[in-house]
Amino acid sequence: MNSPRQPTDWKAAAVQRRTRRRYAAERRFRLMGLAAVWLSAGFLAFLLASMLWQGASGFRSTRVLLPVDLAAARLPVTAAQVQGPGADLALAATGLETAVDAAAVRAYGRDGTMLLSDGAWLVVRDRIEHDPAVLHGRLTIAVPVASAIDVAAKHDGSPAAEAIVARLAARGVLDTGWNLGFLTGADSTDPTRVGIWGAFKGSLLTMLVTIGLAFPIGVLAALYLEEYAPRNRWTDLIEVSINNLAAVPSIIFGLLGLAVFLGTLHLPRSAPLVGGLTLALMTMPVIVIAGRNAIKAVPPSIRDAALAVGASPVQVVFDHVLPLALPGILTGTIIGMARALGETAPLLMIGMRAFIAAAPSRLTDPATVLPVQIFLWSDDVDRGFVEKTSAAIVVLLVFLLAMNGLAIYLRNRFETRW
Repeated sequence: MNSPRQPTDWKAAAVQRRTRRRYAAERRFRLMGLAAVWLSAGFLAFLLASMLWQGASGFRSTRVLLPVDLAAARLPVTAAQVQGPGADLALAATGLETAVDAAAVRAYGRDGTMLLSDGAWLVVRDRIEHDPAVLHGRLTIAVPVASAIDVAAKHDGSPAAEAIVARLAARGVLDTGWNLGFLTGADSTDPTRVGIWGAFKGSLLTMLVTIGLAFPIGVLAALYLEEYAPRNRWTDLIEVSINNLAAVPSIIFGLLGLAVFLGTLHLPRSAPLVGGLTLALMTMPVIVIAGRNAIKAVPPSIRDAALAVGASPVQVVFDHVLPLALPGILTGTIIGMARALGETAPLLMIGMRAFIAAAPSRLTDPATVLPVQIFLWSDDVDRGFVEKTSAAIVVLLVFLLAMNGLAIYLRNRFETRW
């Protein structure tokens, strides 16, 4: 017969040692968790700070004052011709670019044309269109400098470029200000003329197509699988397929979009419509899985109470279950759309890496998106594109935060606690 168990002596030395070791282990675990949080926050802060530091200069441009004698240039154009839809073509055919280059040579010597950006004459053109009276006089206008001069004015450029910047600054003709054209323009071969609006609008149109297809179809599929579908081998096969699709690499969806939407349906290449369809295929499984989990989390008592007061099964689902599951569904949508917004590989497969010099106006127009634009600029050898790449990343992060903020607001707006 076993002897009765003796009570633990909590004041014994061995017990005290074990207690101290347990408390020490708990403190170490807590410190390790705190260190992991601070380490993650530090990496995030470093990433954001580096992007903001490098990208801040991308939102600024360097300009030089250029005196232009348009009266002496005798441009073969009248004030009436520079007003209206054909003004750009009329001025381009007058030799305005040559007149601007000649003005640069007169003002800054024989190498004056090397100081100016390729789009400097466009600034003069816009000024003439705004005020045709300058065709008969002189004006001094700030025009963008060449990429090498711009980099030297804001960063560490080549010694020759820095010497030119110092000389121009000593004359008081150099100025650095906000580059509004970066937010309103499209892609260009000259880093001083590039803009992000074309890629931003392409991303916006692509995301509208993606959420317009993936969200309703994904929610309806989740409702059917969770509330109506019979439990059999076919349903199990569908569930396994959806779970596997959520883990498929994104480039596979790009190949699917290339084969189906371009190869079979012959939809326009590089269009936001095709990009949105491709990303919708990739996002839909994530929304279905999150939607099913949110619907499953609704207490059965909600369904029973609704049925008890005479609601039909359809009313139970759409008037009671779906509103309560909507916050969880929106969470899954946030995750899926954030992944879609940052995708590059599937969009490269369907041709959205083309050089697009104008922002798209329709879903079928050629377009590119922010991640692809960042990829293209990062691969350029011109140093002027380095800061533009960082600035584009900042725009992408702001777009992502704004989209997520809206989704979080909607989730909190419809959230119900019980």
